[in-house]
Amino acid sequence: MGFIDKLNPPFLSNALSNLNLTDVESCYKLIRTDILKNTILESNRFGIEVEITAKIAKIPNINIYEVPISYYGRTYDEGKKIGWKDAVSAFYYILKFNLLQGKRGSFKTWHY
Repeated sequence: MGFIDKLNPPFLSNALSNLNLTDVESCYKLIRTDILKNTILESNRFGIEVEITAKIAKIPNINIYEVPISYYGRTYDEGKKIGWKDAVSAFYYILKFNLLQGKRGSFKTWHY
């Protein structure tokens, strides 16, 4: 795999969170209520996907599973709005929540 091939959000997210996910920004997450209520969330837009993944990955002895989903993706003609700016934003959030924010800043109480 070349350098350019590695310049994608899932690769960077996996490398920094020690996960092996194919799509960090799938918009589908199933999380135990007690864990989610204890998680301090800052993002209110596209970055929430990366933030949740990065913060949950910090909890020891938590298993994160990826299950296949099916969906019909929209084309740009049908209203798809994602572009290169979203990739830049994803990289920013991946770095912020995986490298710059520790466990204590991610949860209301650290009891894991």
